Amino acid sequence: MGALPSFFMGWVRLRPFFDFWSIVMKKTSSSLAHGAMIAALYAALSYLQNVIFPGSASQMIQFRVAESLNVLAFFTPAAIPGLSIGCAVFNLAFAAALPLDILIGTAATALSAWAMWLLRRRPWLGLWMPAVFNGALVGWELSFFMGGGFWLNCGCVALGEALVMLTLGNLLRLTLLKHRSRFSF
Repeated sequence: MGALPSFFMGWVRLRPFFDFWSIVMKKTSSSLAHGAMIAALYAALSYLQNVIFPGSASQMIQFRVAESLNVLAFFTPAAIPGLSIGCAVFNLAFAAALPLDILIGTAATALSAWAMWLLRRRPWLGLWMPAVFNGALVGWELSFFMGGGFWLNCGCVALGEALVMLTLGNLLRLTLLKHRSRFSF
């Protein structure tokens, strides 16, 4: 009898998480299309950048232009799986990616997009989430596979993410806000 109330208390604490995913996982054709377009755009931009400027989308201090698309999570929850799949596709297709980067990089992108969706009413705080999650997770991954110390790697990855988000990401966010009536998010 004592285990039953603790089970329900655990459910009460997890309910916001399940409510969020019920919103994200609505299988409407428009949300699936938005997510697919975001994934394709992320992968294509990353690949194109890596062809034009080799290594700029995959080094320790990277300025991956496609990361600016994270601001789409402020506008639609379909951006969360879209950005995650786009990141996974690029990391899978790019031969120089570290073995775990498909999982770690994708998880960092998914967590940062989810946090940005939750912080959509506080965009200046939300813009920092890719730097926080990618800095910590990808910084750990670089330390594990390449050495160099966690804090150095964490700082370098976070610096690249912050530069992208505070410049290109914020510019994209402001443009979308200005022309919001033209988009069907």
